Amino acid sequence: MIDHILLDVIGAIREALEASLLEQQAVEERFQVDVFLGDVSFETSYSLPGEQNPPRVRADLSLEWPTWSQSAYRSWSIGESPAERPELVVEVALRLQRLASLPDPETVLAALGPSAPEIAGETLERTGPTIEQVYAADEPLPASAIEISYQGTYRLDEAVLEDPEKIDAQVAGLARWIASGLVRLADLDLPCLPADDPGSG
Repeated sequence: MIDHILLDVIGAIREALEASLLEQQAVEERFQVDVFLGDVSFETSYSLPGEQNPPRVRADLSLEWPTWSQSAYRSWSIGESPAERPELVVEVALRLQRLASLPDPETVLAALGPSAPEIAGETLERTGPTIEQVYAADEPLPASAIEISYQGTYRLDEAVLEDPEKIDAQVAGLARWIASGLVRLADLDLPCLPADDPGSG
């Protein structure tokens, strides 16, 4: 079995999201390696329990492990002192989709409130909302969606490198914030289009 701090972070985030009663989306998990640059990325998606397919609200979480972080982690693992501690680039996107019309961004942002998620004491920065409209050939009405993203870094300090079990406490708050954000989005009274799979949920 591969022993790597990145896998410890991924496992801890999965456990924290599931402890927050969120459900992983089927076939929505990706682990990729950039063969030219060496960067490693991990992506996963979660929704509220009982959601239809596709879910009306969804959280997309991505982690990026840059090449320099791998070099720093390798130096630490062989007893050297790296110039910088390894870190991951974290992005959380909360998505409200299957909408029957274009949403008012201010209404959605107000529902989420001014707070932003934190990880290991670092606050993620919110970017501007993205609104999209998709026209399907076999559907009379376009489906609209809005997505709000939060980005930042997760710096792995010496204590975490020495004892990866401490990651659990550092990511628990992020998972709770994601679950709370999905609930607030789901509570918005916005008209939605029927799901592809109306029997689920």
